[in-house]
Amino acid sequence: MTALDQLRAELVTPQGRKPLRALAASGQLGYGVPDAAFQAGLARQPHFIGCDMGSVDPGPFYLGSGELATSIEVTRSDLRKVLCGARAIGVPLIIGTAGTAGAAPHLAQTLAMVRDIAQSENLHFRLASISADMPRDTLKAAVTAGRTRALGAIAPLTTTDIDEASHIVGQMGIEAFQRALEAGADVVIAGRACDTAVFAAIPAALGYPIGPAMHMAKIIECCSICTIPGGRDALLGTLDDEGFTIDSMNPIRQATPMSVAAHSLYEQGDPYRVYEPEGTLHTDGAQYTAIDDHRCRISGARWEPATQFTVKIEGATQVGERAVLLAGCGDPRAIAAMPEILTAVEAIVRELVAGSVSAPFQIYPKVYGIDGVINWPTPALQQSREAFVMVEVIAATRADAKSVATVFKQYLLHHGFPGRISTGGNLAFPFTPPEVIAGTAYRFSAYHVVEVDALAPLFPIHIEDL
Repeated sequence: MTALDQLRAELVTPQGRKPLRALAASGQLGYGVPDAAFQAGLARQPHFIGCDMGSVDPGPFYLGSGELATSIEVTRSDLRKVLCGARAIGVPLIIGTAGTAGAAPHLAQTLAMVRDIAQSENLHFRLASISADMPRDTLKAAVTAGRTRALGAIAPLTTTDIDEASHIVGQMGIEAFQRALEAGADVVIAGRACDTAVFAAIPAALGYPIGPAMHMAKIIECCSICTIPGGRDALLGTLDDEGFTIDSMNPIRQATPMSVAAHSLYEQGDPYRVYEPEGTLHTDGAQYTAIDDHRCRISGARWEPATQFTVKIEGATQVGERAVLLAGCGDPRAIAAMPEILTAVEAIVRELVAGSVSAPFQIYPKVYGIDGVINWPTPALQQSREAFVMVEVIAATRADAKSVATVFKQYLLHHGFPGRISTGGNLAFPFTPPEVIAGTAYRFSAYHVVEVDALAPLFPIHIEDL
């Protein structure tokens, strides 16, 4: 009998479905799993444990490079904790978006750690891994057929974008996880996946209403962030046919109607609609009710099945090598003139390095305290007392990037401006050298939705017994 069959036998009875308990152990594995809350969650005898492991939040570098955003040591420790915890109580463990970005190298590194932990801890289970790397010929055919659309301000997808991307992944939904569980998996490690799929796949497979199940998954995937005060502690979701209850495993964190409802804004352009490969979750009819000072009850979400399957794809393309110049400024006259100073210095630098840095390069200055975070349409009402200058340089080689940043530093340090009193000392460098080599730069070249006729061929499953 598979792990899913065991859950079906326990929870699905002639009298109806029993409440299902889902333990969200980590909002992103690799940053530490608070132990007291996790152990409290295990004591509640959850029917399965789920963990998200990645996101596009860290930017395109990790997808492009194939590297993990998290420490290998901390990631291994977190994997050991959740794997041993799940096997100790004999329940499925579901992990999505392996290794930060969920591409082949991220999945491979995660699986290697899981196999090593299983051997060292003498654990035996059936492991399913699910690939999320998109077939490029399939994507090109979709582009040609007009079956792709951009998300946000990115340009329409082209076949050149597909060819040049280091890695391209697609976000799998519940369908892929359910296939892995039906194949007898005790542990599922997936490449790039919808966060909700990690927690909604088992409830949906057992016949729980998909609307409340998907809404619960959306809320609990980030653990106790939806509480007051928000944190990363394990969170227990208890689902029935009418709705679900949220219960943080840290007693100081309170799940209130306001805090849980506010979490619907998280990562969503529309707080009332969550689009998934298999359909759309509608939360505009959801109701949030306090059970007590610590727990919240949610009901009323509705699921609309898709008439057309879609997959969100993410691809990253290398654009060059990056160096950054870092400096602070406390001179009010220099701060007032900083936009003009940076424009003038860039022109000087481009002329000076033209003979030594032949390849095209880009310079991106930002002044935190003026417009570092947002390009404000109107001037500030009051000038900042201090400002921080960051000049990003992207060039063909690290040497070229550093050359441009170094010359920029010297001319920025001594550039004249109206009202200047001192010919030097108008900038403060936080450390030396102030030019920092920041590694290879990538950009998101694919951030689109693709229409597909079937989901299963895109997300192949590999089964192994450990």
